[in-house]
Amino acid sequence: MRLNAPSKFSWLIALILGVLSLVSYFVAIPFVSLNLYWFMGAGWLLLILATFLKGL
Repeated sequence: MRLNAPSKFSWLIALILGVLSLVSYFVAIPFVSLNLYWFMGAGWLLLILATFLKGL
């Protein structure tokens, strides 16, 4: 199995999702605070998929 580096776009989206979920833990953000674990999970899933799939 060969791993690939995620593209800058995928990495940036995952970073934004992670930072949003982290900030929403301390500050109330209307939609994000209710779903902060889903935002963090989506960021991690995006990074995992971008590492395993070429061109993502």
